[in-house]
Amino acid sequence: MKTTVELSEQVLNFVRSLAPEPRRSLRVGLRDLEQDRGDIKQLEGELSGWCRLRVKSYRVIFRYEMEESQRVARCVFAERGALVYELFAETIRHLLKE
Repeated sequence: MKTTVELSEQVLNFVRSLAPEPRRSLRVGLRDLEQDRGDIKQLEGELSGWCRLRVKSYRVIFRYEMEESQRVARCVFAERGALVYELFAETIRHLLKE
């Protein structure tokens, strides 16, 4: 099943901020996500229900959703390395308090 990939403004801005080679690698990784290819892992604990895509030293946090019988990967957060999990968890906690 082909997956539609939607990128948040944060993900778009992060990808645009990268140097040309890492930007290209991340774009290829996001395109591969449409075919469910790549280093994808279900997250656990506080981030249960979310997935991560690893492309080199970068991580993209996303969630699969069904929309009109179409599977959508909503990519909401991207950052370098292990820092991504702490920053994303903090963002989620902040949003839940509002």
